[in-house]
Amino acid sequence: MTRPIRFGVTLPQIKRTWEEAKEAALEFDALGFHSVWVCDHLYGVPMPQLPILEAWSQLAAVAAVTQHVELGTLVTPPFFRNPAVLAKQIATVDQISGGRVIPGFGAGWFEAEFSGYGCDFPSLGRRLKALEESVELMKRMWSEEQVSYQGEFARAVDVRCEPKPVRPPPVLIGGGGEKVLMGIVARHADIWNNLAIFQPQLAHKVEAMKRRCDELRRDFDTLEVSQQCTVVIAQDDATAKQHLEKAKKIYGGHMGGAIEEHGIWGAPEQVVERIQRHVDLGCTLFVIEFFGRDTREPARIFAKEVFPAFA
Repeated sequence: MTRPIRFGVTLPQIKRTWEEAKEAALEFDALGFHSVWVCDHLYGVPMPQLPILEAWSQLAAVAAVTQHVELGTLVTPPFFRNPAVLAKQIATVDQISGGRVIPGFGAGWFEAEFSGYGCDFPSLGRRLKALEESVELMKRMWSEEQVSYQGEFARAVDVRCEPKPVRPPPVLIGGGGEKVLMGIVARHADIWNNLAIFQPQLAHKVEAMKRRCDELRRDFDTLEVSQQCTVVIAQDDATAKQHLEKAKKIYGGHMGGAIEEHGIWGAPEQVVERIQRHVDLGCTLFVIEFFGRDTREPARIFAKEVFPAFA
């Protein structure tokens, strides 16, 4: 299956105002980016004292002021919200946007925000079980008239979700677990996202995902591969290298690990080349965090100089 190459971009969210987020969303929409994304954290990562806008509230507001970009979370974990109520919230945001929501789900990892907000944070295995149950329930609520569901973590009794989403929301599931997580992806997801921390292992992770799809009799070609990534771009290579050194110090292992060897950075021609390496491994959707205080500036360079190479 031949897919178009699509570029999404993260919105200002941590230590940023709504006005900054709105202006960025409007510009990304006008520049022609495929999608805009927020992280679903209740605390600013990695420090709880960092202010952060709540994900689905922010996306609802962005949905109302944009026209074209799709809207996603990277990623929404179980236990922050009742999954049946979340299905209703997502359906509402999809209605506001006219059918542009890509709900992204994952297991969650930042224990402090769960405990701080009084949410359960069980073992990883139980969080993954809750993730699968939640996705099963939500997908049914978006497609069936009335749903009853009795899982260990997700429950609903004759629940109705009206109005339904404008379209069946394409479900993204993110993570690198090759046994359990990838099995959930193969059973339920439309998009699998390889997290930034696993970017150097993209080739290996794609092969692992293919094996899981084969084992579960899922056609791998029906699953889109996305990559969460930092992009450091400047008009010339020397300036990009200066920005890269700053990015490595700021992001560390979470978003900046091995970025010089395996990431996407440089002048536009180098960025195109490094993106193509990911495309050659099967990636067709990029969820980009641009490096810079005002991420609109690198986004403008990217839209002008990189988009044409993948049109």
